[in-house]
Amino acid sequence: MKAYLDSSAIVKRYILEPGSSAVDHVFDECWIGELSIATSIWNIGEVLGVFDARRGKGWLGDDEFRRVFRNFIGEIIRLLRLRVLELIPIPASILVETWPLILIGHIYEADALQIQTCIYSGSDVFFSADKKLIDVALRVGIKAVNIEDENKVKDLLKNNDFSDRLKH
Repeated sequence: MKAYLDSSAIVKRYILEPGSSAVDHVFDECWIGELSIATSIWNIGEVLGVFDARRGKGWLGDDEFRRVFRNFIGEIIRLLRLRVLELIPIPASILVETWPLILIGHIYEADALQIQTCIYSGSDVFFSADKKLIDVALRVGIKAVNIEDENKVKDLLKNNDFSDRLKH
Protein backbone atom coordinates (compact mmCIF):
# COMPACT_ATOMS: atom_id res chain seq x y z
CA MET A 1 0.00 0.00 0.00
CA LYS A 2 1.21 3.47 -0.82
CA ALA A 3 -0.18 6.79 0.40
CA TYR A 4 0.60 10.14 -1.19
CA LEU A 5 0.92 13.04 1.25
CA ASP A 6 0.64 16.60 0.02
CA SER A 7 2.34 19.49 1.80
CA SER A 8 -0.68 20.34 3.94
CA ALA A 9 -0.68 16.80 5.32
CA ILE A 10 3.08 16.62 5.89
CA VAL A 11 3.14 19.85 7.92
CA LYS A 12 0.72 18.29 10.38
CA ARG A 13 3.33 15.67 11.26
CA TYR A 14 5.65 18.32 12.70
CA ILE A 15 3.31 21.08 13.86
CA LEU A 16 0.31 20.24 16.04
CA GLU A 17 -2.93 21.18 14.28
CA PRO A 18 -6.16 19.44 13.24
CA GLY A 19 -5.25 16.21 11.47
CA SER A 20 -1.89 15.74 13.21
CA SER A 21 -2.93 12.51 14.92
CA ALA A 22 -4.15 11.06 11.61
CA VAL A 23 -0.83 11.92 9.94
CA ASP A 24 0.98 10.34 12.89
CA HIS A 25 -1.07 7.20 12.28
CA VAL A 26 -0.02 7.19 8.60
CA PHE A 27 3.63 7.51 9.61
CA ASP A 28 3.20 4.80 12.28
CA GLU A 29 1.89 2.44 9.59
CA CYS A 30 4.90 3.34 7.48
CA TRP A 31 7.37 2.71 10.29
CA ILE A 32 5.95 -0.79 10.93
CA GLY A 33 6.08 -1.67 7.25
CA GLU A 34 2.35 -1.68 6.52
CA LEU A 35 2.45 1.35 4.23
CA SER A 36 4.84 3.36 2.13
CA ILE A 37 4.62 7.09 1.58
CA ALA A 38 5.09 9.04 -1.62
CA THR A 39 5.43 12.77 -1.99
CA SER A 40 6.93 15.23 -4.42
CA ILE A 41 10.38 16.77 -4.09
CA TRP A 42 8.44 20.04 -4.51
CA ASN A 43 6.74 19.37 -1.18
CA ILE A 44 10.03 19.48 0.71
CA GLY A 45 10.41 23.13 -0.26
CA GLU A 46 6.75 23.90 0.42
CA VAL A 47 6.93 22.39 3.90
CA LEU A 48 10.12 24.29 4.69
CA GLY A 49 8.38 27.45 3.45
CA VAL A 50 5.47 26.85 5.83
CA PHE A 51 7.84 26.35 8.74
CA ASP A 52 9.74 29.52 7.84
CA ALA A 53 6.53 31.55 7.40
CA ARG A 54 5.33 30.47 10.84
CA ARG A 55 8.67 31.46 12.31
CA GLY A 56 8.41 34.84 10.55
CA LYS A 57 4.95 35.42 12.06
CA GLY A 58 6.21 34.51 15.50
CA TRP A 59 4.14 31.32 15.67
CA LEU A 60 7.36 29.30 15.97
CA GLY A 61 10.27 30.55 18.03
CA ASP A 62 13.79 30.07 16.72
CA ASP A 63 14.43 27.05 18.97
CA GLU A 64 11.13 25.45 18.02
CA PHE A 65 11.80 26.15 14.34
CA ARG A 66 15.19 24.41 14.58
CA ARG A 67 13.60 21.43 16.38
CA VAL A 68 10.81 21.13 13.79
CA PHE A 69 13.32 21.50 10.94
CA ARG A 70 15.64 18.82 12.39
CA ASN A 71 12.74 16.43 13.02
CA PHE A 72 11.43 16.88 9.49
CA ILE A 73 14.73 16.49 7.66
CA GLY A 74 15.86 13.67 9.95
CA GLU A 75 12.69 11.68 9.42
CA ILE A 76 12.76 12.22 5.65
CA ILE A 77 16.34 10.92 5.49
CA ARG A 78 15.56 7.88 7.68
CA LEU A 79 12.47 6.98 5.64
CA LEU A 80 14.42 7.33 2.41
CA ARG A 81 17.16 5.05 3.74
CA LEU A 82 14.55 2.47 4.73
CA ARG A 83 13.04 2.78 1.24
CA VAL A 84 9.56 3.42 2.58
CA LEU A 85 9.45 7.00 1.30
CA GLU A 86 9.44 7.78 -2.39
CA LEU A 87 10.35 11.35 -3.36
CA ILE A 88 8.91 12.00 -6.80
CA PRO A 89 11.07 14.21 -9.05
CA ILE A 90 9.47 16.94 -11.14
CA PRO A 91 10.41 16.49 -14.78
CA ALA A 92 8.93 18.77 -17.42
CA SER A 93 6.54 16.01 -18.53
CA ILE A 94 4.80 16.02 -15.13
CA LEU A 95 4.54 19.82 -15.20
CA VAL A 96 2.98 19.70 -18.67
CA GLU A 97 0.47 17.12 -17.43
CA THR A 98 -0.67 19.58 -14.74
CA TRP A 99 -2.00 22.03 -17.32
CA PRO A 100 -5.33 20.26 -17.95
CA LEU A 101 -5.84 19.91 -14.17
CA ILE A 102 -5.35 23.66 -13.76
CA LEU A 103 -8.13 24.31 -16.28
CA ILE A 104 -10.44 21.50 -15.12
CA GLY A 105 -10.16 22.24 -11.42
CA HIS A 106 -9.41 25.99 -11.50
CA ILE A 107 -6.42 25.39 -9.20
CA TYR A 108 -2.85 26.64 -9.00
CA GLU A 109 -0.10 24.73 -10.74
CA ALA A 110 1.46 23.80 -7.37
CA ASP A 111 -1.83 22.14 -6.40
CA ALA A 112 -2.21 20.43 -9.76
CA LEU A 113 1.33 19.16 -9.27
CA GLN A 114 0.19 17.37 -6.10
CA ILE A 115 -2.45 15.46 -8.03
CA GLN A 116 -0.21 14.68 -10.98
CA THR A 117 2.67 13.40 -8.85
CA CYS A 118 0.21 11.28 -6.88
CA ILE A 119 -0.91 9.69 -10.15
CA TYR A 120 2.69 9.31 -11.31
CA SER A 121 3.66 7.60 -8.04
CA GLY A 122 0.95 4.94 -8.37
CA SER A 123 -0.27 5.69 -4.86
CA ASP A 124 -3.41 4.03 -3.55
CA VAL A 125 -4.73 7.09 -1.73
CA PHE A 126 -4.14 10.84 -1.70
CA PHE A 127 -4.12 12.59 1.69
CA SER A 128 -4.54 16.35 1.92
CA ALA A 129 -6.18 18.97 4.13
CA ASP A 130 -7.10 21.12 1.12
CA LYS A 131 -10.80 20.54 0.44
CA LYS A 132 -10.72 22.01 -3.08
CA LEU A 133 -7.72 19.89 -4.00
CA ILE A 134 -9.45 16.78 -2.64
CA ASP A 135 -12.54 17.57 -4.72
CA VAL A 136 -10.46 17.93 -7.90
CA ALA A 137 -8.59 14.69 -7.14
CA LEU A 138 -11.88 12.85 -6.68
CA ARG A 139 -13.21 14.29 -9.95
CA VAL A 140 -10.23 12.88 -11.86
CA GLY A 141 -10.60 9.43 -10.30
CA ILE A 142 -8.19 9.51 -7.37
CA LYS A 143 -9.15 8.05 -4.00
CA ALA A 144 -8.66 11.20 -1.91
CA VAL A 145 -9.26 11.67 1.80
CA ASN A 146 -9.13 14.72 4.02
CA ILE A 147 -6.32 14.02 6.49
CA GLU A 148 -8.29 15.97 9.11
CA ASP A 149 -10.95 13.25 9.08
CA GLU A 150 -9.05 11.05 11.53
CA ASN A 151 -11.67 8.31 11.76
CA LYS A 152 -11.86 7.93 7.99
CA VAL A 153 -8.06 7.82 7.67
CA LYS A 154 -7.69 5.21 10.41
CA ASP A 155 -10.56 3.09 9.07
CA LEU A 156 -9.12 3.22 5.56
CA LEU A 157 -5.69 2.11 6.74
CA LYS A 158 -7.00 -0.48 9.19
CA ASN A 159 -9.23 -2.11 6.60
CA ASN A 160 -6.74 -1.64 3.74
CA ASP A 161 -9.72 -0.17 1.93
CA PHE A 162 -8.01 0.81 -1.30
CA SER A 163 -10.57 -0.94 -3.46
CA ASP A 164 -11.10 2.03 -5.77
CA ARG A 165 -7.41 2.51 -6.53
CA LEU A 166 -6.14 5.37 -8.62
CA LYS A 167 -7.28 5.20 -12.20
CA HIS A 168 -4.37 5.79 -14.55
